[in-house]
Amino acid sequence: MDDDLAGAARMMLVEGVSFLDPETAVFEAMLEGWARQQRVRFLKPRTIHARLHLIRRFAEASNQYPWQWTAGEVEAFLSHLRSGDRPVRMSTLRAHECVLRLFMQYVTDPRYQWPDVCLQRFGAAPMMVLHEFNSVRHVADVESRPERRALSYDEVQALFDAADGLADQARARGRKGGITALRDSIALKTVYAFGLRRREAWGLDLPDLRQNPRIRHFQRCGALFVRWGKSSRGSPPKRRTVLLVPEMDWVVEPFEEWLEEIRPLLNTSGLQALFLTERGSRLAPRGLNAAFQRARDAAGLDRELDLHCLRHSYVTHLVEFGYPPRFIQEQVGHAYPSTTSIYTDVSDEFRNRLMHQALGAFAPFMWEAP
Repeated sequence: MDDDLAGAARMMLVEGVSFLDPETAVFEAMLEGWARQQRVRFLKPRTIHARLHLIRRFAEASNQYPWQWTAGEVEAFLSHLRSGDRPVRMSTLRAHECVLRLFMQYVTDPRYQWPDVCLQRFGAAPMMVLHEFNSVRHVADVESRPERRALSYDEVQALFDAADGLADQARARGRKGGITALRDSIALKTVYAFGLRRREAWGLDLPDLRQNPRIRHFQRCGALFVRWGKSSRGSPPKRRTVLLVPEMDWVVEPFEEWLEEIRPLLNTSGLQALFLTERGSRLAPRGLNAAFQRARDAAGLDRELDLHCLRHSYVTHLVEFGYPPRFIQEQVGHAYPSTTSIYTDVSDEFRNRLMHQALGAFAPFMWEAP
């Protein structure tokens, strides 16, 4: 029965009840019904909240209700977002379009009964207002900011030198903050050495440290068990094991120093989190962002660079180290190879090296110069 669908109109509205403001009451019932439909699909609360906020924002901008919306209203709203002093980026605009389209699919679907309810009460039914002629076309493989890029080897080294320098300065002053500065340094190195997302690094616990029995000198950081991988379509966080590659073995010594000497100085209170604050709580994701920003500014790097650029750098450098694409894809937890390729920004030196190898392989078969 359609009445049994989560978010169906008959479940959200009480028969025979008159409202002082029927338009607002039906609109709020629509939003609650859509939220319920998404909750049964196990979407994250923050995702649902952000979607509802956008629908309310559009309704306020148009000063109309969904059964009154037209394609012109949507186009005017999206055009406004692309104008002004701070226009939204194309990827953001497409995301907004996707949310509006999902909502309109919900309220125009006869199984949820909203068209019948609106026709009966207001003499008009909601209709799909987004189509191929007024939607942004996806023609570029990469729509991220051009400023977001992989760091070169020299830039990575400068970043970590700056992070270590901030820790040395804090300890030399003998002030509060020396331990946290050391924590920030090893946290940034961990993000890069394992190609982690911010939330993945945030969720690391001590039991997530794994030894690689084939490479014992990596000790406890031979591998990391990532439990907070990026989820999709209402699924729980994805899990994977990331191996430490030999080119990143420089992280072993500072990692062990953190575990053996520095972390015990904090008030752990039995907490298993790998990265802690001085108060003994888990380091917040924004704390990782702040750590990167301080080291970036101290190193004099571009201010457009952010923490996620270290993940781009990891993928790029693994490609340059010669690891096969499938291995890199598994390391970073991408479902599709095309996603991994977006992260790749190999250097000119690497491409020239490949060219020289190709020339060497084909040299015996090349035409001799006259």
